[in-house]
Amino acid sequence: MNLTLYGYDNHWIAVDCGMMIRQDLPNSPLQVPNVDTPKALGIVPKALFITHGHEDHIGAVAWLWPMWNCPIYATPLAAGLLRLKFAEHQLSSAAIHVIEPGEALESGPFTLRYLLLTHSIPESCALMMLAGGYRVLHTGDWKLDPEPLIGTPISAAQFKALAPIDLVVGDSTNAPMPGHSGSEGDVARALAKTLSRCEGRVVVSCFASNLARVLAIGRAAHQCGRRISLMGRSMERMVSVARGLGYMDDLPPLVPNHDLGYLPPDEVVIIATGSQGESRAALQRLAQGRHPSVDLQPGDNVIFSAKVIPGNERPIDQLKKRLTQLGVRIYDEVNHPELHATGHPAQEELIKLYQWLKPKHLMPVHGEARHQQAHQTIAEQLGISAPLTPVNGDLLRFDNYGLHCEAHHVQPPCIVNQNSVVPHPGLDAAISTARRGSLYLALPVTISDHGWARIGRLMLDATNASPLDEDSFIDWLDEQLDQIAADTLADLRQALQPRLIHWLADHMQHMPDVHLQITAAEMQETS
Repeated sequence: MNLTLYGYDNHWIAVDCGMMIRQDLPNSPLQVPNVDTPKALGIVPKALFITHGHEDHIGAVAWLWPMWNCPIYATPLAAGLLRLKFAEHQLSSAAIHVIEPGEALESGPFTLRYLLLTHSIPESCALMMLAGGYRVLHTGDWKLDPEPLIGTPISAAQFKALAPIDLVVGDSTNAPMPGHSGSEGDVARALAKTLSRCEGRVVVSCFASNLARVLAIGRAAHQCGRRISLMGRSMERMVSVARGLGYMDDLPPLVPNHDLGYLPPDEVVIIATGSQGESRAALQRLAQGRHPSVDLQPGDNVIFSAKVIPGNERPIDQLKKRLTQLGVRIYDEVNHPELHATGHPAQEELIKLYQWLKPKHLMPVHGEARHQQAHQTIAEQLGISAPLTPVNGDLLRFDNYGLHCEAHHVQPPCIVNQNSVVPHPGLDAAISTARRGSLYLALPVTISDHGWARIGRLMLDATNASPLDEDSFIDWLDEQLDQIAADTLADLRQALQPRLIHWLADHMQHMPDVHLQITAAEMQETS
């Protein structure tokens, strides 16, 4: 959820404050960062700096900012999206300050400068931070795109001028991927070529925040003599804010959804939300025949111009089955990988950036453990010190001796429920657990051939609980996961939890309070 706190000389600042969707819980609620640890440590950020406008970087601001009441700094697009969120929460947006890429500002001992990078949303920025003689670069999300469609390519000279950097806090999302990520320009040409061959209605589903992709689809549709329509609230909101900033001036005129029925199918392109199989998104409603304005017909086309997020495989498969039953032709990353490009750097891009910056130390963040470890390997090959792969709740120190983990604080999940932030269901702080203790289990999983499989680290924290044979427990857990045939993370949780409690009751002297968190992880590729 990308909430990072930086402190120097007892002055703290926050960078980003995002949310995630908990697909393993009923109704897929939002989860936001737990701020109990900083509160207990007396840490209150004096300012919040936003790197870009993706939901996993700004989605929790409206929920958590009232606890801090500090200035918020964001580039124009992210600031516009935050103002809409604040209005929905009936909060004043006076604390939101617009800062242009390239500008610098100060907060206590910190001097920060926003440095423009390319990503899958405009105005994504790295933060160059100076404090106490240390030079730290927080990259945020980025890639090296020579043709981003919206905005300008990264300035190599600007980043070379920063060298040497003491510490890079860097994006690991695609560190295991060899080579170079694709360009939005290449995707735009592939979309135009594909659309020119399609007959019947075309629906293209992509992330609403990928404005370059939306613009590319609009231009391609115009070239083929088709009209475009936006479908989905988040898509309409994102395009509206971007248009106000002049980013979408080349987007062809839009057709309202309710007018689509008057147009011949081969004159229409619908740009829709729902590429991840979300139950309430526009594409799901189309697949189920529940959209009030459009009915998909045999011969229509659906293009998935987005990567499958780990954990969403099954709902996406179910969505594709429904579309297939309607006689719809499907284009996705499997049969047409040219129709999508990632927003994160592959290995060649990471190497190039570090050759520019010449960092002494690296802290790999984002992604799963294997992504961080792949990032570590790259650093080692370049002679960069990268001793740690931090996890949520780590309190880290950076000084003249390098990076050290001073403490780890357990982060029980917090769920948004009925417009308030509450502990994860089952984590009731009012219940005393002094006698029985608590067992927190964070379980990263992925789909296997038979059922599910554990991937990466099993985070197990048995606070004040009776002893547990972890090796036996892990062996048993892996066997259970392989046997469970569940379609979603929520179904997996429902099937696993009673078995888990039964096993623990048989193997522990006192039954603790059990807090199970299941998350989606990527399957590690094998050679």
